[in-house]
Amino acid sequence: MRVFEGRAADIDADRERSRELFAHTVETGEPTVRAWTPHRQVAFGRRDARADDYDRARAVAEAHDFPPVEREVGGRAVAYTGSTVAFARTEPAEGRDSDIQQRYARATADLQGAFDRLGVRAREGEPPDSFCPGSHSLRADGKIAGLAQRVTGDAALVAGIVVTREAEAMAKVLEPIYDALDVAFDPDSVGSVARAGGNADPGTVARTIKRALVEGYRDSADGSTAGADDDREA
Repeated sequence: MRVFEGRAADIDADRERSRELFAHTVETGEPTVRAWTPHRQVAFGRRDARADDYDRARAVAEAHDFPPVEREVGGRAVAYTGSTVAFARTEPAEGRDSDIQQRYARATADLQGAFDRLGVRAREGEPPDSFCPGSHSLRADGKIAGLAQRVTGDAALVAGIVVTREAEAMAKVLEPIYDALDVAFDPDSVGSVARAGGNADPGTVARTIKRALVEGYRDSADGSTAGADDDREA
């Protein structure tokens, strides 16, 4: 398994770094893991980009000093405050529909294990009118994590975000954005590791999630993964 460390110098370089995970697995068949704190930004989904008032939503993000970008994985808009943790795990895929749910189940269990280590008891599900609503979420005094998946014939990517702290800052920028997109959103639905009473240091959260994703994949492969090689970034 190849483990990618840290974040790149700017948003564009960091997004390219994430694409390298998927490309590496497609080219080599080797799984990858990454957990990091992306630069401050609002990442819009494909459904957002098709909305009538998408340009207005982007303008709202810019007015709040959150550079707007479009992402390839996931649903509705999410905000990265600078302390928000993103995570990703890629692995070879055979394209069976049943594998999609199995990957979600394994990643969710791994993420719950990470939260346990951080002192948070997270359960599946999300409050009504949450940010980036979806059926693969975790909650603990509000939504604290969401997962998404991208699959090709050769590789699968399970990725997501974890709100470590600054739930109020995330809600503040997302509320007018969701209003512009005409999507229901309750600012009080945003939780965080800090609000749930856990260790909310972003670096600690990222390292804990990375460890859980590596160990979870190794366990699911029945010990066939020999080890994890670091690919460290400046």
